[in-house]
Amino acid sequence: MFEINPTNYYRLQNSEIISENGSIPLISNSSTENGIMGFSNLNPLNKGNSITCSDTTIGAETMFYQENDFIGYSHIQHLVPKFKPFNKAIASVIISACKVSTSKQYDYGNKFNREAMNKTKIQLPTKKGKIDFDFMNRFVTDLEAHRFKELEAYLYSSNLKDYTLNDEEKQVFEQFEKGEIKFEEFEIQKLFDVSPSKAYSLNDRDILIENGKIPYVSNQSQNNGYIGWSNLTALNPSNVITLSDTWESERTIFYQNNEFIGKSHLQVMKPYDKNFQKFELFFVISSFRKAILELNYDYGTKFNRDKIKITKIQLPANNGKIDFTLMKTFISAIHKLVIKDVVLYADKKIDAKKIF
Repeated sequence: MFEINPTNYYRLQNSEIISENGSIPLISNSSTENGIMGFSNLNPLNKGNSITCSDTTIGAETMFYQENDFIGYSHIQHLVPKFKPFNKAIASVIISACKVSTSKQYDYGNKFNREAMNKTKIQLPTKKGKIDFDFMNRFVTDLEAHRFKELEAYLYSSNLKDYTLNDEEKQVFEQFEKGEIKFEEFEIQKLFDVSPSKAYSLNDRDILIENGKIPYVSNQSQNNGYIGWSNLTALNPSNVITLSDTWESERTIFYQNNEFIGKSHLQVMKPYDKNFQKFELFFVISSFRKAILELNYDYGTKFNRDKIKITKIQLPANNGKIDFTLMKTFISAIHKLVIKDVVLYADKKIDAKKIF
């Protein structure tokens, strides 16, 4: 179904490729953000309307549809369709089928490389012995419409339709834009107790259950770190930050709103000050991620607990006192702006469906 080859990429440093005002996607080995590491002003080297996938993972979790022409990266494979028609809807079905097919087949000693991709067999809807592309398009379109209706209902029931900034939120934004906010440096271990998460000495299959209500949090870089749910007693508190001590990047840092069960190599950051609540901790996470990126950890220097503790982050403060009110107001404003984009996009999609 696909011609699979390594993506074409520039043999340059990331800083030489990525531009703040770039428009060409740079596709990396990430399992989030559609694999996009950043954007560039260099010429794209690979054609869009195709699929990309890392060849260093243990499944198809890095497989994404690329709508636009893009720049590749080391260890990224380019799946160019040999058939027509091909579009985002058809790609989404194929990607889902690949994820199902590769689930639990590969491990760290047996990666999902190009040879494995070529040999992977997937199940697709057919009609009279041929792939039913019309059904795939209709199915994805109908599913999307259903999901947007659910989203609209959720936004109304959760009172998230209100995305208008109040005076305090507008003022904080103006202060940020004018550079009037004062920041001070704080060491993580002065603000948080950092310790390994509490875990059960059980296999995952003895913890996970289909209808569970307790999050099972691992050191993965997606879905808030969740690998599933359990009905066992939660062992770790809510209102904390979790992150992996086996990674070299910032992608595993998440806020945990609920009590949860931990997994090996997961660190828990519990705030000493009760003023650190949801929005304030979101601010910390943003600053923390920025600090880690600037430290440039790699596979040889993992971000372990000792390094986590001594990492310094920038927070709004005056004379050593953290401005919790400002952090909460700023994140509240960001939250509303994000919700605004979601609401307007959802309304546009829902209105488009109503036309038909």
